[in-house]
Amino acid sequence: MNKFYDFQANSLNGTPIEMSKYQGKVVLVVNTASKCGFTPQYTGLQKLHDDHHADGLEILGFPCNQFGKQEPGDADTIKNECLINYGVSFQMFEKIDVNGKEAHPLYDYLKGELKGTIGKSIRWNFTKFLLDSTGKPIKRFAPNTTPEQIEKYIIKLLKESADSAAA
Repeated sequence: MNKFYDFQANSLNGTPIEMSKYQGKVVLVVNTASKCGFTPQYTGLQKLHDDHHADGLEILGFPCNQFGKQEPGDADTIKNECLINYGVSFQMFEKIDVNGKEAHPLYDYLKGELKGTIGKSIRWNFTKFLLDSTGKPIKRFAPNTTPEQIEKYIIKLLKESADSAAA
């Protein structure tokens, strides 16, 4: 089994979710924050979800307060910020650390598979990891890479997934 599928994380309401739930799906993993200059990317992420979820895309949002304390709220606050301000309907998880000794194991794995321009560490909110339908990390995107810029990579992976399923 692929390593990505071995992990689990808790949803915003505390329910454990196994990453194996996403087998066969193209997955975009994003560390998020509600009070960041990149927070408007929620709109683009939601549009990707709306446009491609039926084709096999899953977006997984992981709130993080490690960068400028820009995600200070509790789970209810985060849920309300995402829903009320951005209409987020993709899967959001409990607030986690993405760097350091307390980093979530999923993020340690993703950073080990795809290094950034300055090494393994996550530099800021809205760093994105794209995984293919087999759970293999394919590409890492910097915080300033918008969801719209990522869409072409998602479409390519969705097409490859559909083609391999049809074969």
